[in-house]
Amino acid sequence: MKVMAIVLAAGQGKRMKSKLYKVLHPVCGKPMVGHVLQTVKDAACERTVVVLGHGAETVRAYLGDGAEFVLQEQQLGTGHAVQQAEPLLGEETGTTVILYGDTPLVTAATIGELLALHHKTEAAATVLTAVVPNPQGLGRIIRDEAGNVLRIVEQKDCTPEQAAITEINTGMYCFDNKKLFQALKQVTNNNAQGEYYLTDVMEILKNAGETVGAYCAPDFAEGIGVNDRVGLAEAESLMRARINRNHQINGVTIIDPAATYIEADVVIGSDTVIYPGTVLRGRTVIGEDCAIGPHADVTDTQIGNGVTVKHSNAVESVISDDCAVGPYAYLRPGTKLGAGCKIGDFVEIKNAELGEGTKVSHLSYVGDAKVGKDVNIGCGAITVNYDGYNKSLTEIGDRAFVGSNVNLIAPVKIGDGAYVVAGSTITQDVPDNDVAIARERQINKPGYAEKLRGRAKAKKESQAKG
Repeated sequence: MKVMAIVLAAGQGKRMKSKLYKVLHPVCGKPMVGHVLQTVKDAACERTVVVLGHGAETVRAYLGDGAEFVLQEQQLGTGHAVQQAEPLLGEETGTTVILYGDTPLVTAATIGELLALHHKTEAAATVLTAVVPNPQGLGRIIRDEAGNVLRIVEQKDCTPEQAAITEINTGMYCFDNKKLFQALKQVTNNNAQGEYYLTDVMEILKNAGETVGAYCAPDFAEGIGVNDRVGLAEAESLMRARINRNHQINGVTIIDPAATYIEADVVIGSDTVIYPGTVLRGRTVIGEDCAIGPHADVTDTQIGNGVTVKHSNAVESVISDDCAVGPYAYLRPGTKLGAGCKIGDFVEIKNAELGEGTKVSHLSYVGDAKVGKDVNIGCGAITVNYDGYNKSLTEIGDRAFVGSNVNLIAPVKIGDGAYVVAGSTITQDVPDNDVAIARERQINKPGYAEKLRGRAKAKKESQAKG
């Protein structure tokens, strides 16, 4: 049975009070509509049509070839929105799932169960419901004594008995595709809002003798739609808890889940420990047996096995097995650390490749560089890579030693086993195994300190009198 999806994303979301189109607001690092599209993909939907409104070019640009698109030129209700997909899907035979672009918490597992029940009961329509602690303002599911769905009653039309029902309509459904579009032709806008409601299709099908079913989501949060910034924060919190729990179930230790922020696409290996205050973003991949944090901020970075990252930032970097980073290190885009590297406190690495076992232990900057294996770069060493117009490369060979407070003026090459003496400013290549010294010869002037202090004192007294 062919399965298709229609995602309704035409609403601008005025209550968000934002320049950003509502469904593009991120939840755990991914736009809401991105979560929904991933859900329908994981639920094996073969075609996905996204219904957009005016000004939604940014949504189309974000989704790219991940969906087909139709435009709802006027906002005339959910039924009208679904009708816009008829030119693309109207002749298809199969099942159509209808979701919303602002419901990021619905899961593929739940959609799978909804579809399974729909097909098992040979229903014309099956609604996804949820039992919520506070159903105020939501449409109630009215069932008969056998549990069959009779109708959906909106809050304003509920009797006191119906208002006490806590099973609500999430607004998500699956339909027999042909019957859906046939029923939509019978929907009218004879209501206070003058809109065409998708919920009316359920009653039309029921009156035609069709089977209308319901599947209750295991977690009411899956039906939450985001309408404002308060709802956005609620969705973020719920999804973050779900993400953290999934990692814990898969063998990751999270010391304090409430103080740990892991985005949706992050992958973490077993027996890794995540300490409080850590933020893992984008498509970061972390191996096994790592210790990340406390207070690590990692974005789009590949981390191997047995790595420690403490109180540090890493962006678009590669950190190989058994490296130690931090505290207070900053790995900028293009950083590649070989196995066993040590990057210490207040070290910044940018667009640089460091070989296995290399150490940059403290207070140094290595940018636009290629560094060999087992190199030691001392405290305060700097690769001077920028002349105000161009970035130039510094190359350091295997087993070289760069002393403290050294400036390497790029482009420059330090050979294998070379030794650069502390305090040197290097402007020429240093051949293999050579020692480079580039600093002024020290001169001591006996007793001259007293003269300097005397001059300084006299100047101060003169300024006070003046």
